[in-house]
Amino acid sequence: MDNILLPGERIDELERNGYRIIQNENGFCFGMDAVLLSGFARVKPGECVIDLGTGTGIIPILLEAKTRGEHFTGLEIQKISADMARRSVELNGLSEKISIMEGDIKEAWSIFGKASFDVVTSNPPYMTGNHGLVNPGQPKAIARHEVMCTLEDVVSQAAALLREGGRFYMVHRPFRLAEIMTVMVKYHLEPKRMKLVYPFVDREPNMVLLEGLKGGKSRITVEKPLIVYKEPGVYTDEIYDIYGY
Repeated sequence: MDNILLPGERIDELERNGYRIIQNENGFCFGMDAVLLSGFARVKPGECVIDLGTGTGIIPILLEAKTRGEHFTGLEIQKISADMARRSVELNGLSEKISIMEGDIKEAWSIFGKASFDVVTSNPPYMTGNHGLVNPGQPKAIARHEVMCTLEDVVSQAAALLREGGRFYMVHRPFRLAEIMTVMVKYHLEPKRMKLVYPFVDREPNMVLLEGLKGGKSRITVEKPLIVYKEPGVYTDEIYDIYGY
């Protein structure tokens, strides 16, 4: 383990089960959205989970720490990120519980087979078009912009990967909520739970957490909002609980 880090990398504590994660200070590091998604997703004992666009593996690692799922898989198209994710899994001694695969989200069902998972999670790129996009090949650009996959790619592949009655969990931006709902319904992932995330109680929401049920009937529960900060620099108790502080 002495040479597990490559130049520019660091190890960060996750405050869960003593787990740690490798990140590159010059690349895309995980944010609060991934952590909130891991707190929103429900994984039952014995279930198999796949995270689409897993980056450095943060969501599978946190879900393994928080739930009693049987096995967790991360799919990532960027070789550098997938390699970091594999090393983080090894660092935490989780090689038997978490698998990291390098591959394209658009080909997910052909890689793993249809109806092969109980739960699918994703923290996909939020931005469409080229707004603010400097270099489409950079890891940060791929993580934030729909360069390598679209919202419909993620939802359609999630639907194909899920068993009937399986659940899809995603974090996204509220400004695309109408589009998200439309695409989910199109692929028979009926929206069942929604939680809006507000930076402060008097601000507009800047994230939305969604659960879709494959083959579910039309009925959604809008959960109480999640407020991130009670004052500048101070998280609310619910955020501290999600992070495990």
